[in-house]
Amino acid sequence: MAHMVFCTKYKAEMEGLDEPPFDTDFGQKIYKNVSKKAWGEWVERQKMLLNEYRLQPWTREAQEFLVEQMNEFFFGAGGELPKEYVAPTT
Repeated sequence: MAHMVFCTKYKAEMEGLDEPPFDTDFGQKIYKNVSKKAWGEWVERQKMLLNEYRLQPWTREAQEFLVEQMNEFFFGAGGELPKEYVAPTT
């Protein structure tokens, strides 16, 4: 049976992640409160942030920034896009 959560992003009961994304308290919070769908959206947002800000993900500064953005994305107002960001047209 799938792990079900009440997703903080969608405010609905949805399928959760298969396991915590990190071995931390924050990872447990995500596991208990974030759906697979919302996590997938975060992964895409993270890629955009890495590219737009030209972040080096192995640096402490980039990691701290991404955790702040992730917290805002899931548990805050959703996080702001970079001012220079232009959404791709399809």
